[in-house]
Amino acid sequence: MPTISEKFDLLIVDDDKYIQQDLQLFFSQRGFKPHVVGTAQDALTAVKNQVFSVAIVDMQLPDLSGLELMTQLNRLESECEVIMLTGVGTIESAVEAMKIGAIDFLTKPVRLKELEAVALKAHSTYLLKRQNRQLQGALQRQASEKGHIIGGSAAMKRVLQLVERVAKTDKTILIQGESGTGKDVIANAIHAASKVSDQPFIAVNCAALPDQLIESEMFGHEKGAFTGATTAKQGLFEIADGGTLFIDEIGELAITLQAKLLRVLEDGSFRRVGSTKMRRANARIIAATNRDLAAEVEAGRFREDLFYRINILTISLPPLSEREDDIALLIAKFAGPDWTCEQGLLEKLKNFPWPGNIRQLKNAVERAKILSDNHVLELRNFPDDIIHYQEAGTHSPSSDAVELGVLTRQHIEQIYQLNHHNKTMTARALGVSRRTLYRLLEKYEICDEIK
Repeated sequence: MPTISEKFDLLIVDDDKYIQQDLQLFFSQRGFKPHVVGTAQDALTAVKNQVFSVAIVDMQLPDLSGLELMTQLNRLESECEVIMLTGVGTIESAVEAMKIGAIDFLTKPVRLKELEAVALKAHSTYLLKRQNRQLQGALQRQASEKGHIIGGSAAMKRVLQLVERVAKTDKTILIQGESGTGKDVIANAIHAASKVSDQPFIAVNCAALPDQLIESEMFGHEKGAFTGATTAKQGLFEIADGGTLFIDEIGELAITLQAKLLRVLEDGSFRRVGSTKMRRANARIIAATNRDLAAEVEAGRFREDLFYRINILTISLPPLSEREDDIALLIAKFAGPDWTCEQGLLEKLKNFPWPGNIRQLKNAVERAKILSDNHVLELRNFPDDIIHYQEAGTHSPSSDAVELGVLTRQHIEQIYQLNHHNKTMTARALGVSRRTLYRLLEKYEICDEIK
């Protein structure tokens, strides 16, 4: 039985019917997945439609020689390792085959056990080269920085317990939470604690790319698949094979691509853009969203079958407004060991609703550091919306009795009016993206008319 990989697709190219039958029977019984053809043309067709890790090729074929077939395979940029078989072995032909790229050269009649050993060795080489390609692809992209989860609040302790449990499985995980709550940090932590932590962690943000590019980014494309595709490119599923693929903002994925994603999640199969060749990838999927996917399903914007496929294990992240005990820890992390807070600042920041969550807090601390002269975080150096909110809170004795959601709405509405309903300036003041601002305005039913 193959010991290196459970999925071992083997291409056998020989026009001798008896050899075909013998090799097919032997390798099938040994647990391989042989695909037998009798001509070079059939071999080329097979390689165009399926990825093989190893090919056993006879030197003499009816239409092309084995060496000519290898040349054609190289032109197709085939990734399979080739073992050459010949009835009349010469040193010259062996040297020529090795120059073209054959991994080994055997003379007929060959012992089947010996051929199996060579095939396993060739497959090992194939896996090593594939891993190298994956690592190179990962280095060429900006993988998410592995973050350390900060949190001692009761809400975050529950999240950490879930992270520890789900990391041990290989099931798809859905992380839900408002924008800026640190979903990428949780995804990194799950990968770091998983059994594939030594494999690639690849992230893609569905909201950061236009619909026409996200398919190419996730599934790859072939040369000439579209304007500008001057070379073939691996997709993120291929690069993440054996590791983890983090699909952030999955709720933004176009409905037309959701079906293709569903198929990969079900059986690991996909095709690059512009290709008919079926490929396979085995990546652990972690998805994240700030949307209510159940509501998106009801509205017809998200496939119900995909929702049930990814909603196996769910982690819900609390907003920063529910993590009051963590604010001091987060400020210490963002500011650094040489910084202190002025008296009363922490208490004031704990009372702020933080609609932009951790991202907004981090941006505010960075601003205060830049404007500081003495390594002390002072309220006067924080964004105006935070200062104004604190002043409003100071002069509002009944503010403690107001529900948090009402305070958040009042704060967003106040900043919106201060910026004369300019969405770009309002989003910048709140420390959130324009997309998030639109959702906050819709959520709290804040209209554009100045009352």
